[in-house]
Amino acid sequence: MTTIDELETPSVLIDLERMERNIARMQEYCNQHGLGFRPHMKTHKIPDIARLQIEAGAVGIACQKLTEAQVFIDEGFDNIQIPYNIVGAQKTARLADMSMYNRITVSADHPAVISGLADAARANGITIRVMVDLVTEINRTGAPVEEMVTLAQLIDADENLHFAGILVYPSNPTIRPQLQEAIAALNQAGIGVDSVSGGGLGASFHAHEVPELTEIRVGTYVFNDWGSVVKGWASLDDCAMSVLATVVSRPTSDRVILDSGNKTLAADRINDGHGYIVEYPEAHIYQLNEEHGLVDMSKCDDRPIIGERVHVIPVHTCVVTNLHNQIYGVRGDEVEVIWPVAARGLVW
Repeated sequence: MTTIDELETPSVLIDLERMERNIARMQEYCNQHGLGFRPHMKTHKIPDIARLQIEAGAVGIACQKLTEAQVFIDEGFDNIQIPYNIVGAQKTARLADMSMYNRITVSADHPAVISGLADAARANGITIRVMVDLVTEINRTGAPVEEMVTLAQLIDADENLHFAGILVYPSNPTIRPQLQEAIAALNQAGIGVDSVSGGGLGASFHAHEVPELTEIRVGTYVFNDWGSVVKGWASLDDCAMSVLATVVSRPTSDRVILDSGNKTLAADRINDGHGYIVEYPEAHIYQLNEEHGLVDMSKCDDRPIIGERVHVIPVHTCVVTNLHNQIYGVRGDEVEVIWPVAARGLVW
């Protein structure tokens, strides 16, 4: 069996024990509070890991884009939510084709989006499931409460669309008054709400404070990352993903260079840094070039030598996965499984 020492660097490692623990903990929380759990595939993009999540009790999966969802359909997955506006004739036609034999639910926050979905469904003689996306404090996508009834009525009135409920991101407890108002308005209009789907890693720990939620969708929890630790959503012991990197240069006593730049660790920053080096907690990855990670070691008592290997907890695990062709599932020092990142780069 291959050991970690035999791997080339940079390589993405997944601590299997930690990942398995993360999967079990999130599912247990949802079971305890009567919530359906829908893991988000954008974090790992790997069907084998999705199967572990389904086996643990997940009700279905979430994918961010159509091509990503197609990978999982081809692997036999059904009950897929795509919490995204599908816009444009090519994309809506592809969605309609995918929906022919699969339970797929999408979201919409504008009449133009709904119209495009209806046209594609009608052309294929099928019904497409659509949730209305409710705006939250992050002001990304989403319609305000006062427009939700109109959008739901447009969906409900079209024989080729099915109103599948309300979608929110993130589903922090602060959204509850808006949710209650939206549900009450829909009920008054005679429109039933099949599901209320929330999301977000930080919000997931407070899902029980929003009893209107029927399910949550979370991706990052399966691996966790340095961003999650800094925000207080995970501990270092919860971080299953690390990037095995090598010190390739030491230009000064205070600066070392890793063979892991933004093509490996991604460009995300938090607290003005690009990750956490497990062996040197006081080190500061202050800059990334394409293939170089620049590290300030001035606060460290010990300094690495050229050729030394270190483990970096990345800032944003989802982006790191998408940068690599394969990742390694490890147990202790042994490589137990090599996963191709099946949905890598599938962002349309």
